[in-house]
Amino acid sequence: MITIHQLSKKFGRFTAVDNLSFSINAGEVLGFLGPNGAGKSTTMRMIAGFLRPDAGHVEIFGKDVQREPLAAKRLLGYLPEGAPSYGDMRVQSFLTFVAQARGVKAAQCVSAVANVMERLQLGDVSQRPVATLSKGFQRRVGIAQALLHDPKVLILDEPTDGLDPNQKFEVRQLIRELSSDKIVVISTHILEEVDAVCQRAVVINQGKLVADATPAQLKATSMYYQAVELSVDADDSLRDALLTLPGVAQVKRAPEQRDSWVVMPESGAIILPQVQSLLAELNLNPRSIAVSAGRLDDVFRRVTESAIEEGAR
Repeated sequence: MITIHQLSKKFGRFTAVDNLSFSINAGEVLGFLGPNGAGKSTTMRMIAGFLRPDAGHVEIFGKDVQREPLAAKRLLGYLPEGAPSYGDMRVQSFLTFVAQARGVKAAQCVSAVANVMERLQLGDVSQRPVATLSKGFQRRVGIAQALLHDPKVLILDEPTDGLDPNQKFEVRQLIRELSSDKIVVISTHILEEVDAVCQRAVVINQGKLVADATPAQLKATSMYYQAVELSVDADDSLRDALLTLPGVAQVKRAPEQRDSWVVMPESGAIILPQVQSLLAELNLNPRSIAVSAGRLDDVFRRVTESAIEEGAR
């Protein structure tokens, strides 16, 4: 497992990470979230041993990153933000160099490089200089170099940045496969990515922990949890009727989609049966009706904005 204990880092007077503590278990895919400037990349760099913390420590399977840096880093595969590499090197040569630097034995080096190139679909660009590749392909090269030595832990900073939808799907599939025997930590601002591949999400803001739960648990705290979303042609009198129902807190209607309605419940209320009964009484036949599982964007905005307000007091 990974243990992050009371981690802090300052740059001058600016506190990037502030007494941050959490742990990550084997086989877990953790989404590490926060707004721009929250301290995500700084934390990732301290976990990977690229930055020394001002206070606190990180242990990776019992190896302290500062006291036993080589032993800890042998367990890590790291994709930094921006996927830096040696742009003049050809893809295959670059990956071979990284494998050798990682201590992959000569007898296994060729197969290790071939394996990651196949998994990341890099065969067609294997002889091109890295700097000439598209941003998406450079991202894939970055993921490939992190996987070469088959690490126990993968630290991926924005792994799907610059990828098209098909490439994102493929990388997410790969992450799911890798999670069977690895810890995978993904720093991302793409909330759909957390829903797609993560079993747990940690949210930080201004360097502090503000939420730690599964995506489903976070969505259950959303104001949209158990909201009824429906598509039906009706005038504003429907809003007034819906607001009379027990358990209904408010009704939203999208200005650009006049047939789209969201009926918001009071906390913990189940309102679908009442909404369906009212529609039947009014002889309204919705084209679609569904119950929302909650929205991560709503929770993310609430926990980060409330943290900012508390810090301003």
